[in-house]
Amino acid sequence: MLGAIIGDIVGSRFEWNNIKSKEFEFYHPKCFFTDDSVMSLAIAKSILESECDYEKLRNIVINNMVSIGRKYPMCGFGGSFYRWIMTDNHSPYNSYGNGAAMRVSACGFAASSLEDAKNLSSIVTEVSHNHPEGMKGAESVAASIYMAKNGKSIQEIKDYIKTNYYDIDFSLDDIRKNYEFNETCQNTVPQAFECFFEANSFEDAIRNAISIGGDSDTLGAIVGGMAEAYFGIPEKMRLKAIEYLDELMLNILNEFEEKYPPVIARMN
Repeated sequence: MLGAIIGDIVGSRFEWNNIKSKEFEFYHPKCFFTDDSVMSLAIAKSILESECDYEKLRNIVINNMVSIGRKYPMCGFGGSFYRWIMTDNHSPYNSYGNGAAMRVSACGFAASSLEDAKNLSSIVTEVSHNHPEGMKGAESVAASIYMAKNGKSIQEIKDYIKTNYYDIDFSLDDIRKNYEFNETCQNTVPQAFECFFEANSFEDAIRNAISIGGDSDTLGAIVGGMAEAYFGIPEKMRLKAIEYLDELMLNILNEFEEKYPPVIARMN
């Protein structure tokens, strides 16, 4: 859960100022949380309140995404999603934006089975991003997080993603020079997976995500969730990350991690 937030924070200062390198100061005074963290926590709160009850979750997640989102109107929402939050029309609008994939990490961490991860992801995604590509992007991320936290190898996860979601046929070196900002799931999620697949640690995964450019905070958030589930987060990195969060966000994070312990705690 916190891994997605860390990826968002680290990537925040590079979203409109890409750096095509893994060599950069990880935490920086210019870093900040964005809509990726806000919505990830809104979904985490909804999963807690619904107790993973599918029938309850849909209405709860809409209420939390709207009420929490309205507290952070300037955190970086895209135009369509901003209107979804700020107006009274909360119908899905057939979006395949990468916001679907950046916010679902809690689904993977809370799920009791792979099928449960998919179902939770489907419910929290279809309230807005109900296009098949949006649903696919979110589901693939939630599934990979569930698999990673339950001990599957990177190769096993890679094979599963290739068979069921994306046939990734490029390396980071192949795309780093020419990859550009893209807000769609289909041109963000496969790249995020490759950042995870080529990583050798949590930090390395985030650095991979930032190094290819593009939508850096969202790439960081997607990769961070997967990397936490697989590698765990170093304690010093955890402690530094929470300095960027306010009281509301910390309270949700703490409550979620109390019920679903972070990977580093279980590893220790």
